[in-house]
Amino acid sequence: MFQLSELQHDALVELFNQGVGQAASSMSQIVREEVSMSVPMITFQTRAEVAKTLGSEEARRICAVTQHYQGAFNTEAILMFPEEKSLEIVRLMVGQSVTMEELSEMEQEAMSEIGNIILNSCMSTLANVSGRELHGSLPVYRVGTGDHILGASGNQWNGLVLTLKIDFNIEKHRINGYVAFLLDMSALNELQAYLDGYLGGLIK
Repeated sequence: MFQLSELQHDALVELFNQGVGQAASSMSQIVREEVSMSVPMITFQTRAEVAKTLGSEEARRICAVTQHYQGAFNTEAILMFPEEKSLEIVRLMVGQSVTMEELSEMEQEAMSEIGNIILNSCMSTLANVSGRELHGSLPVYRVGTGDHILGASGNQWNGLVLTLKIDFNIEKHRINGYVAFLLDMSALNELQAYLDGYLGGLIK
């Protein structure tokens, strides 16, 4: 199994914390409440392992926003929440006076916006430090089980998934979400080289 050194791991957590910190600031303006986010855990897993973590049984449905990135890093990034939590987040965005029917109609657009904010903040932080350009696709919203979202049953992906567990604190709500980055071996090696370069720059 692929592993980062302790220094590489700590550097990556710090960089992603910077990214989600920027996302939290943007989210605070949208929901008009203080939003804090942190990245308490980073893991490297197979798609099947991530799907199991999320809950692959039929009853456990996941809302996900995916974006493809090329340039500084080549990856597919996926933001995931349990389905019941996504409506909770959307209600905080649009206000309590909205009916459930209206809320459901707004869910796709609102979640796509949230995904765009969080995924772009994470990726932009990495790209800015590397000094290389990064190009992202438009967000795509999907709902399904962990297996469905990650395609774990299709065995079409042989690389690893870099998974961030993100703690969201919005108003009095505490919500756990996950961001996954699909990385092949070439991308994993590039990530290690990138972190070594970043750490080397800190030492100078």
